[in-house]
Amino acid sequence: MRELLEAVAAGEVSVAEAESRLSGYATGDAGRFDAARETRRGVPEAILGDAKTPAEVASLATTAVETTGRAIATRTDADQQTAVRERLAEDHPDAGVTVHGRSGAVVAHADDFEPPDVDATVGVVTAGTSDAVPAGEAAVLAREMGATVERVDDVGVAALTRIVDQLDRLREADVLVVAAGREGALPTVVAGLVNAPVIGLPVSTGYGHGGEGEAALSGMLQSCTVLSAVNVDAGFVAGAQAGLVARAVGDAREG
Repeated sequence: MRELLEAVAAGEVSVAEAESRLSGYATGDAGRFDAARETRRGVPEAILGDAKTPAEVASLATTAVETTGRAIATRTDADQQTAVRERLAEDHPDAGVTVHGRSGAVVAHADDFEPPDVDATVGVVTAGTSDAVPAGEAAVLAREMGATVERVDDVGVAALTRIVDQLDRLREADVLVVAAGREGALPTVVAGLVNAPVIGLPVSTGYGHGGEGEAALSGMLQSCTVLSAVNVDAGFVAGAQAGLVARAVGDAREG
């Protein structure tokens, strides 16, 4: 305790970092950031962009970099992404910031951040282009947890030949996240063809009866294959779950 207080007094450790070391969270302008989540649960904390102002997302991002060396923001829009870049450029100019295209995820690493490395592969599969947003979010999370991520896109069941010629790639993965909207049949098909765990990710595409992902989720829950499913559009949860499986596989390989 005394050593930490002396480091704060000397300006070597910020107040937010000291608070996170003592209590597991850091209090910033936009709320309390769970800085101990990855240590406690094995899953990195993320900042949900939904319903937050750009300033709130940016404030939490700088707190995340300050306390954990990394910030992950999900479901962000262009204004939030710009705010994160500008705030980190001011507070942590050495941090690298990456915006992951359509997924809306933003990842920032401090210059001394050491990313985890797991000897396992997560396959992220989409039925169609409309599934790209939650699938991309899952890919970002699995990659940030140290896994190698392989994307297999646009293999929907409307033309089974598109998935049959990708079977070798699918079977090389240690765990698969399979995203599908409409009737959500693709995860069931994939789970019947591979021996790795499959996590179904229902997507809010579709319309009319059972639209907005409801039919996809129901189909995955009623699957006759061995399949687990997350909530509609829950790319973060699917990616984190796949990352945990990948870590267990990697640990087993290391012996």
